[in-house]
Amino acid sequence: MSDPAVTEMANKLAVECLAVQKEVGDDRLFMKVGEVLGASSQTLEEAFLTAIRTRMAEIQGRDFLVKQIKAHRANKAE
Repeated sequence: MSDPAVTEMANKLAVECLAVQKEVGDDRLFMKVGEVLGASSQTLEEAFLTAIRTRMAEIQGRDFLVKQIKAHRANKAE
């Protein structure tokens, strides 16, 4: 079982990293952050990578759903 403090730190860092990634246009920034974390704490690195990947997957899932409903509505309007 993971330490709740580590999970909380990883979650906060994941949210911040996604915001910075978007602003700077570097969609692989999270990998660089993971390397920095791994040099000091493999535990935090793993928790961070899990947190960021699940958030990125959620974003991709939501984007997919938006595209699907737009396509459906466009076909329905024709």
